[in-house]
Amino acid sequence: MSNVVDNSNPAGKLPMTLDHFSRIALAVACTAAFLGISPVARSQAAAEEAELTRTITDLDAKLFDAYNRCDMSAFQEFFTPDVEFYHDLGGVTFDAKTVVENTRKNICHKVRRELLAETFKVYPVKDYGAIEEGEHTFCHFGTGKCEGVAKFLMIWRNQDGKWLLTRIVSYGHRNLRPDEKGAMPSAPQH
Repeated sequence: MSNVVDNSNPAGKLPMTLDHFSRIALAVACTAAFLGISPVARSQAAAEEAELTRTITDLDAKLFDAYNRCDMSAFQEFFTPDVEFYHDLGGVTFDAKTVVENTRKNICHKVRRELLAETFKVYPVKDYGAIEEGEHTFCHFGTGKCEGVAKFLMIWRNQDGKWLLTRIVSYGHRNLRPDEKGAMPSAPQH
């Protein structure tokens, strides 16, 4: 019987070998792949999200450029014929023709829409398109003053590469507080 104590393996722990670490790394990689969170998948998802955000940002800019210029021919091209528009103050419309006519009657040459870029968000909708949300302000053409703000949510459908709005929700309309007005750029006066 030997009285020599082996301190190379305290508390009876198993020695860590390269083979043991390889098995742990393989288990982690398999779990990540199973959960769809591989570095390649994350990178691809981030690239797709960035591309979708660029697409919707571009569509928003074109839609509201037509809106602000009162180019109703271009404006109407962004809607499905049966678009639903829910407006907390104006009620509900269920077709593109009415949305365009209401815009012509109530908006054209009266106010300009300005996106509050820091509030802009885009979310993918699997096998359909995207949800766009944010806030925007409205500036009067006559005075150039931006006085109102509202939240919006728009649902875009991508069908064969053509993006169209199917649902719009415009809500939370309110006057800007004095401190908010000072932070807003003035709209061009016409």
